[in-house]
Amino acid sequence: MDTKEVKSTISNLEKAIDDTTILKLLNILNDEVKPTEKLLRETKVGVVVNKYRSNDNVEISSLVKKMIKNWREAVQNEKNKSKKPSSTGSTPASSNSNSNANTPAPSTTTTKFTGPRNPKNDGVNVNRYDNSTRNACISALYTSLATDREDQPNHILTIATEIESEVYKGEYSKVTDGYRNKLRTFTMNLKNKKNPELRERLLSRQISASKFIKMTPNEMAPESLKKEIEKLHKQNLFDAQGATEKRAVTDRFTCGKCKHKKVSYYQMQTRSADEPLTTFCTCENCGNRWKFS
Repeated sequence: MDTKEVKSTISNLEKAIDDTTILKLLNILNDEVKPTEKLLRETKVGVVVNKYRSNDNVEISSLVKKMIKNWREAVQNEKNKSKKPSSTGSTPASSNSNSNANTPAPSTTTTKFTGPRNPKNDGVNVNRYDNSTRNACISALYTSLATDREDQPNHILTIATEIESEVYKGEYSKVTDGYRNKLRTFTMNLKNKKNPELRERLLSRQISASKFIKMTPNEMAPESLKKEIEKLHKQNLFDAQGATEKRAVTDRFTCGKCKHKKVSYYQMQTRSADEPLTTFCTCENCGNRWKFS
């Protein structure tokens, strides 16, 4: 599938409301998308698909996890190939593997994690500083980022450490209540099981740590919540417009003050339903107001 076809398919996926259609479109993407870093960045297909990672339908959520894992591996293989020096094309694969031993792990893994993921269960040491509060914040961020994820522990730790560091050096430079509250807000947003796309965007580095710490709660909110807020906003606007007086201008009425006939009016039921409407008039010339039934 080319970029245009992928965008068309994910557009249909976002509009789909029944599990059968969603599963059908996901299978099309799984079978026909040949993932490259360029294609994934241009189409944002990974972000869209990842929204269904926590779907109540087990078949859908399992397929999505498999797709995301395979796409990450394919992109990482593409990166590894591009990093190989042309002069060492005959070097065994093991040599290339050793040369990248100290490189931060990408957002991919073949390891299966069971049970809740946190630094202790993953065997990760979060003690980066002498300050226990800072280390505890990194631990909380790690646990939140690892929610429903299969990324390598050292990659998650790298992202968690970057976020904590940006908050610490960006505004506070010491542990304060403001520092704690800000990191607590980030932790709560990241651990939200209904917000997998936020974790995906951070762990795939679509969002940098420095940009993430400046995001508002609305910007971090799940797409489903954003759509609900937008829907409520539109409904409130509609209701407000509906309550606005609907005026019309006519020459049927004469102003008793200036005798002009350019008068705007609207009607409203001010008494019982079996009584006639009350007409409210305003002279467009002098502003005189009156009403009658």
